[in-house]
Amino acid sequence: MRTYLSFETPVADIEARLDEMRAVAEKGDSPALAEEISKLEARAEKALVDLYANLTPWQKTLVARAQGRPRFGDYVKGLIAEFTALAGDRYFGEDEAIVGGLGRFEGESVCVLGQEKGDDTASRVRHNFGMARPEGYRKATRLMQLADRFGLPVISLIDTAGAFPGIEAEERGQAEAIARSIDTCLSLGVPNIGVVIGEGGSGGALAIAACNTVLMLEHTIYTVASPEAAASILWRDSSRAQEAATGMKITAQDLIRFGLIDGVIPEPLGGAHRDPPAAIASAGRAISEALKSLHNLGPDELRNARAEKFLAMGRKI
Repeated sequence: MRTYLSFETPVADIEARLDEMRAVAEKGDSPALAEEISKLEARAEKALVDLYANLTPWQKTLVARAQGRPRFGDYVKGLIAEFTALAGDRYFGEDEAIVGGLGRFEGESVCVLGQEKGDDTASRVRHNFGMARPEGYRKATRLMQLADRFGLPVISLIDTAGAFPGIEAEERGQAEAIARSIDTCLSLGVPNIGVVIGEGGSGGALAIAACNTVLMLEHTIYTVASPEAAASILWRDSSRAQEAATGMKITAQDLIRFGLIDGVIPEPLGGAHRDPPAAIASAGRAISEALKSLHNLGPDELRNARAEKFLAMGRKI
């Protein structure tokens, strides 16, 4: 059964009526009913087109968090062959909020890493809702250095509300672990591609997103803090999250305009959660094009291009 976001009520009403009419149509052959269903399907599609053409930043935030939206594991299954996960940071332990390993993308050996939020209650708890502790970022650093040593491109799939804010994470050096992960991203002599597939929250996202090419799916967000956190900081009132989302310019459309990302990947009509296979295929095509554009660059050229890319952001803004 499909679930609807709070702003999708007009579409939900039409599609509920459609489901009723289809159920009736299954019981008998009625040309008049078939014609009515066809008209209603066109209305539902138009309503969805109109709705998603004018989403507010807060509505895009809800779409980025939507139940059923493809997660890290779904992209790995859809795009990466022979994926082998590698665990542990070789210092403290394993953190399942960040998953990474080696596999093949379009026949080429690659390193893939990203945040996994989970799909149900048990997996969300196991993956800590995609909020990594220091050992998660140290694992990411280890895997990126491994990829650099063997000349493997790095693909980062970003989907996190932010790094885990618990006391134990701070005690184990959260800020230092994130900083080292960012530094490793910037120092790689191999191509690295970052794709925001859901939420790109704060340093928890940037830790694996300081890449040669940074892409965002059409209805995702990339932000210094979640709208709720920003509202709490600015006004001490998290209920003003919608206002914060609008003012922070967190959508893919805002960020491509400011030159902070390199491309926007189209999503299926109604968001990636309505057609996960199509969203995964669209991301795969974008990753392929980005990798091809970087393959002729040597290690120093990749490092210099990456450094210049991020230094230029400060100059522009």
